[in-house]
Amino acid sequence: MSSPWLAALAFLAMSGSVGFGLVLAGKVLGVRAKHSTALKGKTYECGEEPEGSAWIKFHPRYYVVALVFVLFDVEAVFLFPWSLVLRSIGTAGLVTMFVFIVVLMLGWAYALKKGALRWQ
Repeated sequence: MSSPWLAALAFLAMSGSVGFGLVLAGKVLGVRAKHSTALKGKTYECGEEPEGSAWIKFHPRYYVVALVFVLFDVEAVFLFPWSLVLRSIGTAGLVTMFVFIVVLMLGWAYALKKGALRWQ
């Protein structure tokens, strides 16, 4: 009765028990503070006293710029391995990467047109 589903179930059971066991071990073996002080609750910023609240509002544009950066950065990572195997993959690989770069440039043009990369 060697089924792939049985192996997947065994894997899920083992990973669940390891996760539960680690959390339980942390609760049982962890060091508990006997008393809490005001100093323990303060924010640590490189030895400097914090100024103002940590809960300030950021404009969503910062997050959009960060997401666009991560998106294009991850896509650019695919260009290096492709350039290393360009001769072995032939014309099909060249055409595929050309389509990839065209889609990448269309996404960049769309982000520029929508103003996602403007800071004003």
